[in-house]
Amino acid sequence: MGIDVWIDRDKVVSNVVEETTTSNIPEQAKSESVNKPIQVFPEELATLKEVVSVCKKCELHETRTQTVFGVGNTNADWLIIGEAPGADEDKQGEPFVGRAGQLLNSMLLAMGLQREQVFIANILKCRPPDNRDPKPEEVIACESYLRQQIEHIKPKIILAVGRIAAQNLLKVDTPIGKMRGNRYQYPDSELPVMVTYHPAYLLRSPREKRKVWEDLKIAMKLYKEIS
Repeated sequence: MGIDVWIDRDKVVSNVVEETTTSNIPEQAKSESVNKPIQVFPEELATLKEVVSVCKKCELHETRTQTVFGVGNTNADWLIIGEAPGADEDKQGEPFVGRAGQLLNSMLLAMGLQREQVFIANILKCRPPDNRDPKPEEVIACESYLRQQIEHIKPKIILAVGRIAAQNLLKVDTPIGKMRGNRYQYPDSELPVMVTYHPAYLLRSPREKRKVWEDLKIAMKLYKEIS
């Protein structure tokens, strides 16, 4: 009561990349992520998820195992948007699992957030073969689904992770390095969007993790201003 507890989040983020490896993810945790209960959505989102699950608007339906609608708090203030499902996501039906997902969870924790407090989705709901970049027609096919998710969830802020997510979400071709640190708006709305690197990129380029923490601090400051 009346006592502030301070956490050295700079130190947390400095260590998350090194700590997030396949070897130190417990086998029990891996099996639990595969066998976790399916999330029950409110009626409107549940209906949308069903529509997405049988979507054949683009060629990706021919190669997917299942669609990846999104997961999390359907009343979340924070909406995290990535690029597209990968192999693990295609198998499990949930975005950001595996090593990149573990790192995203650590990033959220450093922000004072649990994964269950945010909503996580992707630009695409189906996995592109061999994890190739999304084609323009595939992004267009999925665009209305993401917009409907945003309308139903009504987040206060969007965090776009990765170049492809940011550029497709904002309809720009600006390099992500130049997008970082700037406030954008989701098209045809006043919903603020902040941009940072994708967790998978950090796993390949751990020296960039400090830049991500700077991005997250800017996003958290903006969130406090608009809340």
